[in-house]
Amino acid sequence: MTALDRRADSRDGSVAPARSDAGARRVDRVLMKGNEAIAEAAIAVGCDAYFGYPITPQAELLEWMARRMPEEGRVFVQAESELAAINMALGASAAGARVLVSSSSPGISLMAEAMSYMAGSRLPVVLVNVMRGGPGLGSIGAAQGDYLQATKGHGHGDYHVPVLAPSSIAEAIDLVRDAFILAERYRTPVMILADGILGQAMEPVAPAFRTLERQRPDWALEGAEGRPPRVLKSLHLRPEDLEEQDLALQRVYDEIRRSEQRWAGERLDDPDIVLVAYGSAARVARTAVERLREDGVGAGLFRPITLWPFPSEPLRHVARGARAVLAVEMSAGQLVEDVRLAIEGALPVSLHGRMGGMVPSPDGVVEAARRALSTGGEDGR
Repeated sequence: MTALDRRADSRDGSVAPARSDAGARRVDRVLMKGNEAIAEAAIAVGCDAYFGYPITPQAELLEWMARRMPEEGRVFVQAESELAAINMALGASAAGARVLVSSSSPGISLMAEAMSYMAGSRLPVVLVNVMRGGPGLGSIGAAQGDYLQATKGHGHGDYHVPVLAPSSIAEAIDLVRDAFILAERYRTPVMILADGILGQAMEPVAPAFRTLERQRPDWALEGAEGRPPRVLKSLHLRPEDLEEQDLALQRVYDEIRRSEQRWAGERLDDPDIVLVAYGSAARVARTAVERLREDGVGAGLFRPITLWPFPSEPLRHVARGARAVLAVEMSAGQLVEDVRLAIEGALPVSLHGRMGGMVPSPDGVVEAARRALSTGGEDGR
């Protein structure tokens, strides 16, 4: 009986039938919390090692891994701090392990230095940030105030990491696998940017927990008997050496920009206004789009799935012919910066944002959309 079977058993007194499907482990339907689904998806993908430290609202992810990883004969470590967790992840990745780390906003901040080291050393790791309100310790309420931190580098130096943003638990399951694929394909850290609503909510899902095959990486530090030694480092004391390394990284990022942009659109055939949102805010925006449509307003939803690289050209394309664009976010105005860069002044871009753990309401989004259409200008909040 799998962990998911046990979960179904505890919910309704029956065991959900499992079936295999080309490497997928599928259950017909199971009620799962987002944090737990992300954890189980990582296990199914073949995560070798998990390192973390408790912090709300992602604690259930760590708790799930604490039970399931030992059951699978894999490594689970609750470190003494977020600093310890991310540096353990660095070491395990350097040894060739498939590694997951999770935390929430203040904890993610503590991991910035090691993330930069891993980017500079070309080490794959998947980092899950279940965002909470800030700045500072803020609150445990859901928020999206870490957008700029995630998409503009996180740590020091000229680097990026791919950032994936699920808006449902089922999508989070799929994006966990995609995150590991990207991390290993490009030898880079990858971030999954969720929020406290997605981490804490429970949804019925019929997921295919798919395995992910791989070969032992030829760069892993696993002993040098019978071969020349390998070196993984981010320190290059000669400026010309560091510039060469940085240029190589920029070529990788250019390839990611060309090949890995992802987005989803709804009701975008004839929009008067395009709402742009991700994560839980996108679900609120979807309801607002339907209400606006019922009232005769041609509204559509553009949902970036990769926050970096941001799908700028697709957004410009779908917004052609619209009269306005509205960014909907659970922050003071972070996503809206990339939206404005993408639109390049062709249309007025407005913002409807809530902060501190407050969530936009469909009514509030509808009102902001009508205001944006009537004024034809930026309305701040």
